[in-house]
Amino acid sequence: MKYEAVIGLEVHAELLTESKIFCSCTTKFGGEPNTHVCPVCLGLPGTLPVLNKKVVEYAVRAGLALNCTIANFSKMDRKNYFYPDLPKAYQISQYDLPLCSNGYVEIEVDGKVKKIGIKRIHIEEDAGKLLHENTDGSLVDYNRAGVPLIEIVSEPDMSTPEEAYQYLTKLKSILEYTEVSDCKMQEGSLRVDTNVSVRPVGSTELGTKIELKNLNSFRAVQKALEYEIKRQIKVLEEGGTIVQETRRWNEAKGITEPMRTKEEAHDYRYFPEPDLVPIIVTDEWKEEIRKSLPEMPHHKRERFIAEYGLPEYDAKIITSSKKMADFFEKCVLEYDSPKTVSNWLMGEFSRLMNETGKEIDEVPVTPQMLVKLLKLIDNGVISGSIAKTVFEEMFGTGKEPEVIVEEKGLKQIANENELREIIKKVIAENPKSVEDYKNGKEKAMGFLVGQVMKATKGKANPQLTNQILKEELSK
Repeated sequence: MKYEAVIGLEVHAELLTESKIFCSCTTKFGGEPNTHVCPVCLGLPGTLPVLNKKVVEYAVRAGLALNCTIANFSKMDRKNYFYPDLPKAYQISQYDLPLCSNGYVEIEVDGKVKKIGIKRIHIEEDAGKLLHENTDGSLVDYNRAGVPLIEIVSEPDMSTPEEAYQYLTKLKSILEYTEVSDCKMQEGSLRVDTNVSVRPVGSTELGTKIELKNLNSFRAVQKALEYEIKRQIKVLEEGGTIVQETRRWNEAKGITEPMRTKEEAHDYRYFPEPDLVPIIVTDEWKEEIRKSLPEMPHHKRERFIAEYGLPEYDAKIITSSKKMADFFEKCVLEYDSPKTVSNWLMGEFSRLMNETGKEIDEVPVTPQMLVKLLKLIDNGVISGSIAKTVFEEMFGTGKEPEVIVEEKGLKQIANENELREIIKKVIAENPKSVEDYKNGKEKAMGFLVGQVMKATKGKANPQLTNQILKEELSK
C-alpha cells in the first residue's frame, strides 16, 4: 500500500516593535535576566494591560502580504492553561475572532507552483524562558514575557518535507520584506511547530496527527519530517497504530523521540479578555497599511531579471533575502556588472556566511568594499583567485581590500620581464609537459599555467602569463 503525508505548520514570529504587547518594556533580545520587566508584564495585582497599536499594525502588514482577509472586528482572549513562564499563569491570545484569516502563499517545488493555505494569523504575548540549570529547581527569566507574537497557522496542504521547507523559506522572506520580524531562529524570534500524519493514497480521512518540537532550523524541520513520515509508515505496515503524541527531534541521532502523549486537545477555557476592548481595524487604516507595503520577493525577482539581466536562478537566490537583495542593489549602483556581483554574493559571500552562521547585515563587508575589491580585479591589481583570499580577510577583519593587498603584498606580477624569467624557468623544469603541448595536448598548457601560478603564489597576471607562455613555447 502506498501512503502520503499530510503536513501543517504553526509558526510563531516575534514582532519587531520596540515595546512589548501590553506595556512599554523593551523587546530587545538578551539583557540580564528579569531586567526588561515592569508591574504590567509581571502581572502584579492592580495592573492593567494596554494593547500596543503597533502590534496590530504589524500583524495586519503580515496578513496583507500573505493574502489574508483582515477582520474589521476582532478581540483578545484569555487562554486559561497554566504557563509556569508567564507571571499571570495564563496567556492573552486570540481564539474565535483572529485578526487575519484565509490567506495563502505560493511555493515552487520541482518546477510546479502550489498554493498553501493560511488558516489564520493571530496576535498573542510570548512567554518567558525557563532555565533548568539548578538541580533544586528551575529558574525563570521574564524578559521575553509579553513580547508580541503572531502565530501563523497553515492549512494541512503540504504533502512532502520539501514543500514544508519551501513554505517556511517563502514565509520567512515575506516577513523580512514587510519588516515585521527579524526571523532570527537562533534568538527564538521565529519558531516552528510541525503537525504530520500519513494516510493511504486516495483516502480523504486524516491519519493520527503527531506534533514535532525542538526544530531549530528549516533543515531540521525537513529532516524531522522525512524521518517521522518513514517511521509512521513503518508502524502501519507492521500492523501497529499511531498514538497521538508530541515528539522531539534529536538532531544528533537523526530521529524523533517521544516527548509526551496527547490523547485529546487541551481545554484552554478561552473567554474574552475582560481587561481589553475589542480591536477595530477600519477600511481606511487597512488601505493605509496596504499602500505602505514594500516590493514583495516575487515582484523583486521579476524586476531583477528584467532590469539587471540576471538568470532566474540568481534572481531567486538573491531576492530570497531582503537584506541580500538590498546589498546587491547598492553594489550595482556603483558597479555595472550585475552578474559579477551576483556570482560573488552566491559564491564566496554565502559560503562564509554559512560557515560562520552570520546574516549579511552582521558581516563587516559593505557593498562599497565589495565594489572596491571587484575594481581591483578589473584594474589588474589582483587576480580573481587572490581576490578570494583578500575577501576572506575582509570578511574576518572588516579591513578595506586595498589595505589588505598592500599589507600582504598581493599585487599581481604584471612586469613582463619579471614574469618571462619565471615562465622560462617553469618551461625548463617541465620538459614532458612542453613536449605534450607541442604534440597537441591542450591540457598541458593548463598544467604549465598552474605551475607559474604556484611559483608566483597566485600573483601572476593570468592574461600576460598565457601570452608569454605561448610565445616561449612557440620558439
